[in-house]
Amino acid sequence: MEIGISTFVENTADPESGKVLSPYERMKNLMEEIELADQVGLDVYAIGEHHRPDFVVSSPATVLAAAAVKTKKIKLSSAVTVLSSDDPVRVFQQFSHVDLLSKGRAEIMAGRGSFIESFPLFGNNLKEYDSLFAEKLELLIALNKSEKVTWEGRHRAAIEDRGVYPRPYQDELPIWIAVGGTPQSVVRAASKGLPLALAIIGGQPERFVQLTDLYKRTYEESGHDLSQMQIAVHSHGFIADTEQEAADVFYGPYAQVMTQLGKERGWPAMSKAQYKWMRSPEGSLVLGDPQMVIDKILAQQEMMGLTRYLMHLSVGTMPHDKLMRAIELLGTVVAPAVRKAVGESSPIMN
Repeated sequence: MEIGISTFVENTADPESGKVLSPYERMKNLMEEIELADQVGLDVYAIGEHHRPDFVVSSPATVLAAAAVKTKKIKLSSAVTVLSSDDPVRVFQQFSHVDLLSKGRAEIMAGRGSFIESFPLFGNNLKEYDSLFAEKLELLIALNKSEKVTWEGRHRAAIEDRGVYPRPYQDELPIWIAVGGTPQSVVRAASKGLPLALAIIGGQPERFVQLTDLYKRTYEESGHDLSQMQIAVHSHGFIADTEQEAADVFYGPYAQVMTQLGKERGWPAMSKAQYKWMRSPEGSLVLGDPQMVIDKILAQQEMMGLTRYLMHLSVGTMPHDKLMRAIELLGTVVAPAVRKAVGESSPIMN
């Protein structure tokens, strides 16, 4: 089982001081975080795409290319590439560059996106949210499988027997489909035989078992090799040396971000009572001391048959030293214990 990190590279104000890092400072910290994740043996580092002031990265491939030359073993993925509002040709080319720079460690996590800013920015009709994604996914898959492509669709100019370069270091780039909970999206990923990344950002993780069961059933019915099936969960979380420290450090930045998003989307403000429940064994937050985090990841692995877990670090700008310690604990304590429990060794040991 793979253990990794996903991030949106937030750059929000410190809830106590009100200070906001410069984009340069936040990117400098990010590079240190990715390097440490690689050094402590984590499997994946995934970066999201956003086009708003509270998140720094609008071009994950650019940042991952920088990380490629600073790391040695860790896989480098988007989380997600908002394929609906991008050009699949450019996406494929950009991640091919990351793959070449990293000697075969690039991945694409494609999704429709949970934020809508990119649609008007790039001249796309939000009413065609799903059809844009479905069509562009077909083109991305075709580009990945063949050097020359002939293709025609409704949302993009046709391609007539054109080669797309450079080709990646790998024979094909791994393409994951990120899903927020829509059964139709789960079926789409399974029917195409693509790995599934399921975002759990609220509620009880056990509620998502019906989606992973649907994925497994559709994957098998579509005739795909079950030995190649991959399921990941991405969820908010944090680790510290003690449960109380983890809860105290994470709450301020997390509550600030979730409350702001609530204002935009009609959720209630984050409360201490809600936070306490989310930290419980039944809640969605994978947060606490290392053993608590190990137990929660293994519980989700047993429920859903996970092959990968991504902890979203962080939600709201965390103190850099605390975030570095969380990465260290995830790589040196949590990941080895999870791998041992599911019968696997660390990639560093192989």
